[in-house]
Order: sequence, then structure tokens, then C-alpha cells
Amino acid sequence: MAQNRDKLEHIFALQAAFDQELVERRHLEGDVETWIQREVLAIVSELGELLAEVNFKWWKNPKPVDLDGVKEELVDILHFFVSMCLKAGFSAEDIYFGYLEKNQENFKRQAGLSAKEGYDVRELAK
Repeated sequence: MAQNRDKLEHIFALQAAFDQELVERRHLEGDVETWIQREVLAIVSELGELLAEVNFKWWKNPKPVDLDGVKEELVDILHFFVSMCLKAGFSAEDIYFGYLEKNQENFKRQAGLSAKEGYDVRELAK
């Protein structure tokens, strides 16, 4: 697992360097709130591009799914997500441990072992 965290830390470092260069080169400004708004909009745009890759238009003849195109859009989304994390002060390590905690909670919810209501599958049988 440590190797995976190293890769994530590397991604965060690369994104931090790119963000800094982008701000300097393009003379960009904005506070954290403004940047997160911009990057959410960018992710929404990238999600639309991802959706276009997977035949969501049921009224059109489907085309073969281009998995390379899907992967490209996912990487684009990751860029903006990591950039938002950096601006919010959320490190690669924070993401890793936050993910572990939420993953455990998600399993508990599906097993009906969470204090959070509405996830117990046994309620579906009623």
C-alpha cells in the first residue's frame, strides 16, 4: 500500500507544480472558493465528455465504446479533483485515510451496521 500512496503523492506534487505554473503563466487570480467553483464546473464539463463516450443517448444507434477515450476523460477529471484537493488543503495522505474511513463506513452501511439510516438491505425485504 505504501507504493500506492507514493504514486498518489506524486500525482499531487505534479498537479501542484502545474497549478502554480498555470497561475503564473496566465496571470490568474482567485480565492479558494472561486477556484473550487471553477474546478467543479470543469469536472462537470469533463463528466459530460465522459458520458458522451458511453452511449447514454438511448435514442441513437450505439457506437463501440472507446475505452481509451473513457480513460482519458477519467484522467481529466482526476486532474481537476486533485487541484481542488490541493486548494482545500487536502493532501494525498488525507485522501488516502479519508477514503479508508469512508470505505469502511460504506461496507457497514450495506451490512446494516451503521448508525446512518436508510442503507440496511434487510429493509428492502419488508
